[in-house]
Amino acid sequence: MTATQTTAAAAPVAQPSLAVRARDVLACEWTKLWSVRSTYWTLLVAVATPIGLSAIVAFTITGQPAGAAPADPLLPGFISLEYAVLAVGVLGVLAFSTEYSTGLIRTTFAAVPRRRAVLAAKAAVIGAVTLVAGELVAFVSFFLVQAVLSGRHLSVSLSRPGVQGAVLATGLLLAVVATMGLGLGAIVRHTAGGIAALVGLIFLPAILGLLPAPWGGRVGRFTLLDAARQVTALHPATNLFAPAWSLLVLLAWPAVILLAAALLITRRDA
Repeated sequence: MTATQTTAAAAPVAQPSLAVRARDVLACEWTKLWSVRSTYWTLLVAVATPIGLSAIVAFTITGQPAGAAPADPLLPGFISLEYAVLAVGVLGVLAFSTEYSTGLIRTTFAAVPRRRAVLAAKAAVIGAVTLVAGELVAFVSFFLVQAVLSGRHLSVSLSRPGVQGAVLATGLLLAVVATMGLGLGAIVRHTAGGIAALVGLIFLPAILGLLPAPWGGRVGRFTLLDAARQVTALHPATNLFAPAWSLLVLLAWPAVILLAAALLITRRDA
């Protein structure tokens, strides 16, 4: 071996920058998300179902006796979106649980030893996709519902104060639930268990909100669904947190779950 060859062999291999590594992990998770048919079907259900239901609810309102008005003209769009949260929540759970069930997670962690980077990349991809889907549903449902309500002069304009923020917050709900599902998938590592945990976290605390006053409001202000209703309502409830604080409660749910997942993902075997 010549001196030139020895020097070349001893030269350290240049490590890719942090930005390059982050881009590669994101690209990998993006490819994995769209490589399975369940992603397309889940998003189709999450988009089509609430839009159709919002139209049905709006037509139901217009069929009520004259003088009857909805408690909130934005409520039909939000009610319909509650049926889509389970679809995107399942999508989030599957993003991790399927890799554990098939053993692919070992390959993923071998390629990316920093497990929290994998969690962050999955959360970024799932969150971005479901946020776009949620905003699409929110605005399409809003314009559809208001077009139906306009026949009874019950509609509101998007330019009305508070309406734009409420519609944007409505679309945020899908991203919140999807990232919650992702975190639970990483924690439970089993599809059925992750979905059951997600359903429990969404709906069981809401039952406590039905307690007699004042306990119903005191508990309800910390629940996911009541916080979501508060930030998406044109006329917020007076017994719950203000919309700004309710938005923090809404965002705290996935943040706490992802934090727990980040702590556990490095302490257990793949």
